Amino acid sequence: MQNPLFKGAKAFVLIALACTIGSKTFAQTKPATTAAASTTAKAPAAVITGPATLIEKFFKSYDKESTTKAMRDIFKTNPLIDSNSLVKLITKIDTTRSIIGAYTGKELIVQRKASNSLILYSYLVKHQNQPLRFTFMFYKPKNDWVIYRLYFDDSISSELEQSAKITGKP
Repeated sequence: MQNPLFKGAKAFVLIALACTIGSKTFAQTKPATTAAASTTAKAPAAVITGPATLIEKFFKSYDKESTTKAMRDIFKTNPLIDSNSLVKLITKIDTTRSIIGAYTGKELIVQRKASNSLILYSYLVKHQNQPLRFTFMFYKPKNDWVIYRLYFDDSISSELEQSAKITGKP
């Protein structure tokens, strides 16, 4: 018999996932350090290998195989994911993909680190007819990174338009 607190937390995670599709990406790992980075005058931004690797694998499957494979693989890291919620999310993404055309690539929009255990990545996901935004949030409760949230949306262009409007404020 499952602990009622665990069932409640599982339901919360799934409801939050389903309700918030269409916002941001987040992922975090320890910054990589190399001898070359320490000897250069201007070191490049640290690469967070755990989440970055999961995201690269996600997009490779998203491009070459299927949304289903990409989603199932990345959510294998999270034992709280409900399979029914995952199927609904996959269906929404596939429906959107059928309208906006073939996947043509991705570009990192932003990476935000809340702490050494919580990080977000947001990507512009390019399709033949219009872009999407995928937002991944990763959490590291102990030693391993898990996908904590995954959102997708198509509102990035309207947000960009809105940001260009004159607000009347100095």
